[in-house]
Amino acid sequence: MGKHLITIIGPTAIGKTTLAIKIANYFKTEIVSADSRQFYKEMNIGTAKPSTSELNSIKHHLINNKSVNDDYNIYDYEKDALKSIESIFNKNDIAILVGGSGLYINTVLYGLDEMPGISTEVRNSLYLDLELKGIKKLQEKLKLLDPSSYRSIDINNPRRLIRALEVSISTGKSYSSFLKKKKKKRDFNIIVLGMNQERLDLYKKINTRVDNMVESGLINEVKELYTLKGLNTLNTIGYSEVFNYIEDKYSLDECINEIKKNTRRYAKRQLTWFKSIDRVEWITPDYTFEKVIAYIKSLIGN
Repeated sequence: MGKHLITIIGPTAIGKTTLAIKIANYFKTEIVSADSRQFYKEMNIGTAKPSTSELNSIKHHLINNKSVNDDYNIYDYEKDALKSIESIFNKNDIAILVGGSGLYINTVLYGLDEMPGISTEVRNSLYLDLELKGIKKLQEKLKLLDPSSYRSIDINNPRRLIRALEVSISTGKSYSSFLKKKKKKRDFNIIVLGMNQERLDLYKKINTRVDNMVESGLINEVKELYTLKGLNTLNTIGYSEVFNYIEDKYSLDECINEIKKNTRRYAKRQLTWFKSIDRVEWITPDYTFEKVIAYIKSLIGN
């Protein structure tokens, strides 16, 4: 039968966690997170972490395992994710990977290529541009130099934006070309389920989720992190906008609308990235759970 990694991808707010838990319950297995913000124990509401009851119902790996003060990169994540998957395979033939961070999903499925060395001069000059000219200028620069990365990465995350730019400037090649040059052969089978639906229905879900986050205490969560606002980890959707509200740059309504708008844009970029993943079985809301299980069983020979 072999070992099988069932991977669930899709844009934010579409229902990946719910499906992952149902599948994990069915196969009596565990879940590994591929969400680049859910590692951090201080960031709960704004990262749409699974609820306490969801986390208690199925063992989740790589959620709440880091502090925002920790230095954690994609290479660390690859090691941790593979170790978690191996620990699940010691008990079960099936493990589940779920998340919306395309780069993290790719890393587990296909591995990472070694990134080129970057000169400190290039990096410093980009951080100086960020400080003096603002993030928009850097986004425009990436759009010009490396349109494929501009469309697929989280361009509101300064660290990722600068990483893509420094690779592009230093090598003359796109950042994304280093992510998918050679796929590593994993010693497990990969089954990928992609969740998608009509754009307007997805946007309604996103707007509702943001409203629920605000009702659940997002503003207070971000206020408690305000002294750490300089950390790159907190330069992210749902946190940046509330920092602006705290500093009176936005009214509360403007803040909420900005979170919704930026989340909708992020969802579009997620879908662009996921289209580059091989052999995805795309699932729409009319797909029944029984149909999902039948599809999985047809591939695992069970």
